[in-house]
Amino acid sequence: MEIRPIFSAMMRSKTGVILIALQIALTLAILANALYVVKDRTSEANRVSGVDDANVFMIAVLDKDTNGIIARQQRDEDTLRSIPGVASVALTSQMPLSQSGSSTGVQVDPKAQDSQVNAAFYVGSETFVKTLGLKIVEGRDFNANDMLVIDQSKADKPKVTGALISKDLAKTLYPNEASALGKVFYQGVGEPPIEIIGVVETLVSPWGRASWNNNSNGGDSFILPARFIQPYNMYAVRTEPGQRDRVMKEAEKTLLALMPGRLVVENKSMDQMREERYRGEHTMANGLLIVIGLLLVMTASGIVGLASLWVNQRRKQIGVRRALGARRADILRYFVTENVMICMFGIVIGSGLAIALNRAMMSELELQRLPLVYLAMGAVALLTLGVLAVLGPAWRAAQIAPAIATRSA
Repeated sequence: MEIRPIFSAMMRSKTGVILIALQIALTLAILANALYVVKDRTSEANRVSGVDDANVFMIAVLDKDTNGIIARQQRDEDTLRSIPGVASVALTSQMPLSQSGSSTGVQVDPKAQDSQVNAAFYVGSETFVKTLGLKIVEGRDFNANDMLVIDQSKADKPKVTGALISKDLAKTLYPNEASALGKVFYQGVGEPPIEIIGVVETLVSPWGRASWNNNSNGGDSFILPARFIQPYNMYAVRTEPGQRDRVMKEAEKTLLALMPGRLVVENKSMDQMREERYRGEHTMANGLLIVIGLLLVMTASGIVGLASLWVNQRRKQIGVRRALGARRADILRYFVTENVMICMFGIVIGSGLAIALNRAMMSELELQRLPLVYLAMGAVALLTLGVLAVLGPAWRAAQIAPAIATRSA
């Protein structure tokens, strides 16, 4: 089929062609970036925490004073372990995906003024790894000899000298080393070195990937072996499969009964914390999917409308072509080809718009550069949509009888 006659016919209706091409371009720019954001946010919401999510929960209590707090912590842990269905208990300073906790800058150069990365740090008892269900890939776990007692109210506090770190943090601190085991890192200038005694496969931070500018992807974290003397204490509990919900209720009643005037501040499962942390991501993804659907419907409607208008305007010309021997398939192919040309024009413009939009969103939404596969997916989707949308009007054009050519305009 000759392309030049089709192009000439399009140029006689420039306004409609330009409007539909621009609509396709805008749709492609939004479609490609929206699909990328949906994939990015969905992947983040489904990221592996490193924790036995299905069987772990946390319970935090607040007491009136700190007298005998270490003995009280140990009594609380022993009491929780005695509940039927409990597999392990640990004291912890914070929980993954809880959206509440502490982080600090760390580096391997003791004199560096700027930290390499901002990492989440967990402070827990020697059963921390076992309770959360973390997997140690190098080195060893904590033991009782590693544990320190730290009174936060005192200026002269003992310094932790050994830590477990996540695999992500090991790669960040020592990117060119096969292993970070036995090496050290620092929490700031003038601070003593902390030896890496073990590496865990994964331990996500309390915030996942942070929603503010942060040079961490949410997987940089480390664990310090210590107990704090403080009135607020948090316990991580891992249960036998299927026992978590029952144990959560019983744990709250049991801890309240141990200490008059005690408050249970929080009692949440890992599943609850994950759902709360990523509620915004799910809302954004669902909203973008709705926007994508509406855009595709509007674009298809525009294509159908323009094609229907052209069929009505060209009825006599179509009749003449039929009278000169054009088959129905030729008429159908003409309109499909014309629409593909418009779509391609819109896709070229839309590709540039999509890249520009991605660059604008990179800093706002912490996105990486838009992968070309999303542009390709968007282009294929719009070409397919364009062909499907024009089939109805093109089929009606193909049904025009040759006799229409003999009628007056």
